Parts: sequence; C-alpha cells; structure tokens
Amino acid sequence: MGRRAPAQRDARLSAHLAGSLTEFTAPPVNDVFIALGTTIKTAGSRAAFRAVDFDAVLAIARAGRIAGATRLGLVSAMGADAHSAVFYTRVKGEAEEALSLLGFSTLVVVRPSFLAGERESLGQPPRAGEKIALGLSRMLSGVIPANYQSISADRVARTLVEEVAVRQGHHVILSGEMQHR
Repeated sequence: MGRRAPAQRDARLSAHLAGSLTEFTAPPVNDVFIALGTTIKTAGSRAAFRAVDFDAVLAIARAGRIAGATRLGLVSAMGADAHSAVFYTRVKGEAEEALSLLGFSTLVVVRPSFLAGERESLGQPPRAGEKIALGLSRMLSGVIPANYQSISADRVARTLVEEVAVRQGHHVILSGEMQHR
C-alpha cells in the first residue's frame, strides 16, 4: 500500500494505492511492512509529522490486521522512546507502543541510524545536511559506535524481511545489529 506506485516492477508485488493513508481497506494479507515516515521540516509542523509517523502508521497496521495479517515489520528510528523529551523520538516510541497492542503474533521493529540510499527516484528532495552527516559517518566509522553509523536502506529492508519471517513475539533490532548482515 502506498500513496504512489513503486518505480520498480516485480511479478511478486501487487501495489494498492490509497488516496489517504488513514482511510482505506487493505486487501487480504499475511504480513505488513511499514517503512513510512517523514521529517518535521517536510511535513511542515509537529502535528503534520505526527499525522504521518503515528496516525498513518497505526492506520496501516490496523488495516493490515483486519485484513488477516499476523506479522508486522516496522522501520522506526534509533532512540525511539515513548517517554523521550525529544519530539521525533517520542512519536516514534509512541507508535511502537501502540503497534504492540494490536495483537500481531510477530512484531519486529528495526531502529536504523542515518539511512543511506538513493532518495531522488522516490520523489524525495535532496537533503544537504543529511548528505554531509552520511559522509562524516562513513569517514568516522572506526570511532562512531555501530548503532550510530550510517546504514544502507537495502540492509535495513533485508533485515526486516528476514526477521519477520522467522521471529515470534516482539523484537527490536538496533542499527548496530544490522551492520554486519
């Protein structure tokens, strides 16, 4: 499910477009993977950020659960904590807590650090500050703890798919644990 069709085609993928990410019906599914998120700058306000990173995430998970999904994989963020003083990490933590109450037999949450990967083909604007941070992260990888080093979006996605397939219960996988897969 998404707001736009994926750029890549695959016979195993069936794309269902939703005009709204909070009001839709999901097709029958076994697993739900949520990699939805924005930035406060892109969203334009804290309320708009929360509408995506909490409300829409929860709506997608609920729709998937109603459609038969028993397993859920979520891309969250390092530092996610429902009690954080930092708004961004607090919303991410609140979303994780809310998802844990939906009754999925498997909930795997991955918490990557800076995501490295090509964003322009996804229609996302270039982020100069993020590009600088990624470059510094790579140069200083020998001294930065593994949880705070940049990580490729591909590695995060692979980890999430692999772990959802084999885990039962609620699991959180930190960025450092994904670095050497």
